[in-house]
Amino acid sequence: MPYRVIVATHPAGQKKSPVGATRAGIVYELFFTNLPQHAFTACDVVELYLHRGAFEPILSDEDREQDPDRWCSHSAWGQECWQLIAQWVWNLRLELGHQLKPQPLRTTEFAPAVPPPSPHTAPAFGYDPPQVGSAWKAGRFAGQDFALQPDGTLRCPANQTLTPHEHRREADGSLRVVYGASIHSCRPCPLREQCQWNGGKTRKPRQVSVLLHPLVVGYAPLFWHDWSRREHRRACMQLVRHQRLEVSLSPPIASPHTVDVIISRAQRAHSRHTFCRATRSQ
Repeated sequence: MPYRVIVATHPAGQKKSPVGATRAGIVYELFFTNLPQHAFTACDVVELYLHRGAFEPILSDEDREQDPDRWCSHSAWGQECWQLIAQWVWNLRLELGHQLKPQPLRTTEFAPAVPPPSPHTAPAFGYDPPQVGSAWKAGRFAGQDFALQPDGTLRCPANQTLTPHEHRREADGSLRVVYGASIHSCRPCPLREQCQWNGGKTRKPRQVSVLLHPLVVGYAPLFWHDWSRREHRRACMQLVRHQRLEVSLSPPIASPHTVDVIISRAQRAHSRHTFCRATRSQ
């Protein structure tokens, strides 16, 4: 599954930052997510992480009501079992409370709508994967034959490097990056006939154009749906506190008293010998 890595930076203060890595007065924080890029921008992912404190009151309520610190076992598996039971009771309270006091989902606008970018400007949310043109001549190398390297360069089929030498902004906001090879590496290349338009008669080095389209992000607002969990739970607990349960036991039935018969070892031995003689005679 592909993941995104988001790097957030802010100036370092006088005290050491408890999170992130500090380099040259700048604090760097890494955020990993598998949320879809067309729906959750980098800003949305960071906001989700920074607003994680909103869940702390709910976790505090769970600790107080479930009392998970009162372990009912001295073993690790028993304590884990107690945690599962406590969480199951917590979820059951929510379900019963929702049945007693049904409410519609609350809708919160977590992030406002993103305005569409103006043309001839760099997009605020990045670019789609790079695209290259197809083969312009049968039997010749196309843009797909030039592999993109981690350092931002291209590698040709002859294992030569193409470096970017031109960045051009298109009318729709796309960015065109033109890569070029060195003429000293193209002239003696044995694959020149398959690579360039006129083969060995071409005087210029090979160039490859890579087009980066702006990332299409949903321009609708980002909504968050949830229930008022505290009201549901309290409704269930209030009902339980006002209920009365009576348990009555029927009187025990007297069983007849039996007296144990005590025999001696000689009687047991006589019984055993008698049984053996009867078995042999049969």
